[in-house]
Amino acid sequence: MGAGFGGLKAARELSSLPVQVCLVDQNNYHTFQPLLYQVATAGLSPEEIAHNIRGIFHSQRNYSFRLGKVTGVNWDASVVLLDNGLTEKFDYLILAAGSETSDFGVEGVRQYSFPLKSIEDAVRLRSHILRQFELADADPAAFGQGVLNLVVVGGGPTGVEMAGALSELVNTVLRKDHPHVDLSHASIYLIEAADKLLTPFAKPLQEYADAELRQRGVKVLLNETVERVSAQAIQLKGGSQILTHTVIWSAGVKASSLGEQLGFQLTKGGRVIVNPDLSVPGHPQVYVIGDMAASKDRIGNLYPQLAQVAIQSAQHAARQIDHRLHNQEGQSFIYHDPGSMATIGRNAAVAQFPNGWHFSGFVAW
Repeated sequence: MGAGFGGLKAARELSSLPVQVCLVDQNNYHTFQPLLYQVATAGLSPEEIAHNIRGIFHSQRNYSFRLGKVTGVNWDASVVLLDNGLTEKFDYLILAAGSETSDFGVEGVRQYSFPLKSIEDAVRLRSHILRQFELADADPAAFGQGVLNLVVVGGGPTGVEMAGALSELVNTVLRKDHPHVDLSHASIYLIEAADKLLTPFAKPLQEYADAELRQRGVKVLLNETVERVSAQAIQLKGGSQILTHTVIWSAGVKASSLGEQLGFQLTKGGRVIVNPDLSVPGHPQVYVIGDMAASKDRIGNLYPQLAQVAIQSAQHAARQIDHRLHNQEGQSFIYHDPGSMATIGRNAAVAQFPNGWHFSGFVAW
């Protein structure tokens, strides 16, 4: 269930086993989510990060694809129920439905902000941004209404990449497209609740990202949280207000609601509680991987909701099914961190690795 990084990897890993694999997703394409911000800022076209799922598996003989959204499971009959009325019988399930945007209960986020989890989100945001500049070009009075203020909430990798890409879009492409628009009225804000950007990264990389964004014209606001979002402004808990028609919400995610729909026990963030081998307590035939799984390291901390965790847990789940087919005991999942990277803009990025090495600038880019 799910054709993200985890679902694709699980289907591929099962190719050599004596099983029939059915991959279910509500879209017939895989979205390369790390580059959604490039689509949103007109750096890439949607088709460059969307790949036909059936085409990916042309050479895999034990594979089939079913288009549909999972609405439930009949556990007695071992059947998956889809929204189009179709069903799929199973012996084993791998849940890989990923995550969705979390608004943390902040008023107005769902109605007035722009998430960035799908191609539809990215295209909608890109169209909106370009439309704001068209409005400013047609009516200079719109400057005072905050039409050209672009606000990114969340200083993690997605927020940093988005803010950097917006700076390039405004100062290169849109400056040329709208020569009569006074870009001194255009501001890009990056709002982060913590006292630093890129919290999981080493301190020198955090400082580099902050300085580089400020140099590129981004107004970085640290130790600030959002109280309310409206159609024309964003209210901060510190008391200040930013007039804007464009709030990009990258402040966090929560696990897919599929785990809740299926009645599984969940953590606070909606992740499914799993056994060490990633199977679900009481449902040994079900494995949960990636962002949906509340899998933990040796000291009890939840693994991060990253693509590499999804890929490695997919490999692990496939191995556990192989063990089950051969009447072997399951094994605990252990994540091996390959490192983390984030792009700030052209010729600027940060990268760090588990051995302590880290880079910034052109080399990291």
